[in-house]
Amino acid sequence: MSDNDKIKLSILPTGTMHSDLTWLLIDPTRMLTSDNRDRQRDWVAVPTHVVYIEHPDGKKLLWDTGIPRDWEQRWGPTGFDKFFPCDDVDEERWMDSRLDQLDLQPADIDYVLLSHLHMDHAANAQLWAGTSTTLIVDEREKEGAFGFDGYNKGAHIKCDYDGLDFTTINEDTELLPGITLLRTPGHTWGTLSLQVDLADSGTMIFTSDSLYRSESYGPPAVAAGIVYDTVSWFDSVERIRSIAEKTDATVVFGHDAEQITTLKTGVGNYYT
Repeated sequence: MSDNDKIKLSILPTGTMHSDLTWLLIDPTRMLTSDNRDRQRDWVAVPTHVVYIEHPDGKKLLWDTGIPRDWEQRWGPTGFDKFFPCDDVDEERWMDSRLDQLDLQPADIDYVLLSHLHMDHAANAQLWAGTSTTLIVDEREKEGAFGFDGYNKGAHIKCDYDGLDFTTINEDTELLPGITLLRTPGHTWGTLSLQVDLADSGTMIFTSDSLYRSESYGPPAVAAGIVYDTVSWFDSVERIRSIAEKTDATVVFGHDAEQITTLKTGVGNYYT
């Protein structure tokens, strides 16, 4: 079987934020105590990525859309520009630059799969406004993300996705052979994970913010400062773990600064 007959998957870094680790990991061993009140807090790298997939049936898919060029302006009203500055992004890693490197226009993508509609995952979704591209989110995510008044609700910034025509799912969905969207709520109302079954590399599960980092996964699982429903989050982590064990999957975490350095990344470096 040639590569043209296989799913080809590329992990494309889209810039790095920094933040206090507590947003990503509520780790008791790092918390201040009465005996250690002056402990230095952890200011950590929070890399972001998208996943570009070419399917042998000719379809092109994109998982998430990266952080926005105008993050200071767009995030300023929320206050998150101070908590999550995008202070390590060179020109080649912005989403529009990635599309140029792939020699693609937004309309050339058949499916944009949004893990959820937070500001660092759906920020560039408006690139697909007015195209025939199918944008997919979980139905509960859409309901929650449109179910408030005002500029934002936490990390949901309505202008990121307002006016877009979304297709929703309400169960695990095999979109194409070997490409399955998994419902893994908890981080938000309807966070999704992506399972891709590759011919040579085996199964890969992209967790987005269902699992920020390897420490989040455990065991035991360790929750984060941004979790909408902690009970659902723990259930989703164990569901991911169960699927990963059954399929011997590589689990790719949403914002793990160490793991991303161990993966093949960038345009032209792909998994099959």
